[in-house]
Amino acid sequence: MTSMYTINYALRAHKRDPFIEFIKGMLMTPFVLHAKPIPPKDDPSEKEHNGDDKSQMDENVARYCDILSSIEELIEEHIRKQNKGVPDQSRLKRLVPSISTFHTRLPLRESFLLANSKHSIAARRFVPPSFNDIRRILTTAQIIAIAPKLKLITFDGDMTLYDDGEDFEQDSKSVNLLVQLLKYDLNVCVVTAAGYPGDAKRYEERLSGLLKGFQTAQLSKKFCERFFVLGGECNYLFQCQENYHLKYIPESEYQPEEILSWRDDQIKAILDVAQENLQRCVDDMKLPCTVLRKSRAIGIVPKPGVKIFREQLDECVLSTQHRLVNYLNSPSGKQHKLPFCAFNGGRDVWVDIGNKLIGVQILQKYLGATPEETLHVGDQEMTLRLGANVVHYGLSTPKKLKAC
Repeated sequence: MTSMYTINYALRAHKRDPFIEFIKGMLMTPFVLHAKPIPPKDDPSEKEHNGDDKSQMDENVARYCDILSSIEELIEEHIRKQNKGVPDQSRLKRLVPSISTFHTRLPLRESFLLANSKHSIAARRFVPPSFNDIRRILTTAQIIAIAPKLKLITFDGDMTLYDDGEDFEQDSKSVNLLVQLLKYDLNVCVVTAAGYPGDAKRYEERLSGLLKGFQTAQLSKKFCERFFVLGGECNYLFQCQENYHLKYIPESEYQPEEILSWRDDQIKAILDVAQENLQRCVDDMKLPCTVLRKSRAIGIVPKPGVKIFREQLDECVLSTQHRLVNYLNSPSGKQHKLPFCAFNGGRDVWVDIGNKLIGVQILQKYLGATPEETLHVGDQEMTLRLGANVVHYGLSTPKKLKAC
């Protein structure tokens, strides 16, 4: 029996993407009305059915393509309104109020035809196009659109390039794929929440397999220096050197003035409130965790050998986020207002000062890439929310990364 877990899970709404849900709803029409189960040929109640499965499937493909072409038109109209400074006047904005900025057009019809040739989506009679189907279609469409002008590609670390909490292994097939990206003269950056202030050695440990892969491939200085690591979401930048080690880049060399102006008392106030709430969660739910504080982050980490349930981790995240938003909008907290992010890391929970949106924008300015020339590859549903084009992957396999 199909699991209803994802439907009944009360917190699932905060992990959905409204644009994907909108497309999913649109594609339900041809599925419900036309993708009917094929009855037996000798069924006397279905005399009009001619049994031409291929013809019916071709019709289903055409109907799906018509809808996706119409959505393409909605996106293009939104881009025109966006370029005129009035995105709120687009039809797509009215249909999906949370829709954000598009940096490229999305060839959804072409992407669907590629997906259908591999996964036979239109041949399905009992299972409609799913969230994952549509996410793959959007991902492929984004890659098709941006490939000719790509300059900067950024990756999440955990759950994208390597297992959650693990290190990048040298035998990972992703090593050669990342080497190829560098040889295409692309700037490649791992944007990770892991924060080790100024500690290049700790990041080198996490990426040891990749750096050894660079050495094995004998990457020249030119290509090595195109690889960066941005840690703590947006707080610590490192660049690979010709000796295959990471070099710390001082904040004054790459961070804009508005970030350099973040005061220590603002950071302390936010982390104090987050720590208070996380400690309350640990006490109330009797979690076997340690509260760990860093210079620009606070988190809870389970004790060795302990696994915390996802629901408990989500409770910590959402309650802390709610507490911080209320505090920063209060009269006493407005003076300490800074951007932050709270997230479930799979095993732990962290609250960081800053976020990946800021991190990607910093890299764009530092490396001279526009949003139209930037692609972010991650595991979360953040379609077109970053200052870049976004594709989604979970833990990567060679096939997943090869698309880039």
